[in-house]
Amino acid sequence: MKKLLLATNNAGKIKELRALLQGMKAEILTPNELGLELDVMESGDTYLENAAKKAIAFAKASGMLSLADDSGLEVAALDGAPGIYSARYSPKKGASDKDRREYLLEQLQSKPRPWMARFHCTVVLASPSGETLSSDGECRGEIIPQERGIGGFGYDPIFLVNGTGRTMAELGMAEKNRLSHRARAIQSIWPFLVESL
Repeated sequence: MKKLLLATNNAGKIKELRALLQGMKAEILTPNELGLELDVMESGDTYLENAAKKAIAFAKASGMLSLADDSGLEVAALDGAPGIYSARYSPKKGASDKDRREYLLEQLQSKPRPWMARFHCTVVLASPSGETLSSDGECRGEIIPQERGIGGFGYDPIFLVNGTGRTMAELGMAEKNRLSHRARAIQSIWPFLVESL
């Protein structure tokens, strides 16, 4: 059976990606399962650059096809921030997801609602020789001032998904894996994954 490495150390992303890749005729592995310790600096200017850096680094280090993603929350009232800096959007050192949500809401306090936003995701599949394929997905909604739901991670509890009346954190895994930005990016690259594996 062919193998695919998830090029991330983020437990929340690993859980989602494993669920999204169910049905793929391949063994889905994580860096931890391979004993691979690699921390790739996300220093690119775009989601694509960051995802490609991670996918290529993990593919070369492991000798395996690797799948990475870079995603972020873009809030219209903040001119698209935090964007590619979503995972680092807090002045606190070692900030938690909750710290980042609180900081985002602080930045929005003086802005009129609704706070329209979207989640964006770019996934990149890389071979050990450095060849890449990429795809994008997005999910539109708005930021709400109170957290709702216990699922998901990151900004999910304050992101109300268009047309559902629920936050990303209130969606069941099956529904999230149909509507989310990451799900849509994986759906787009699925035919290439099937071909490659």
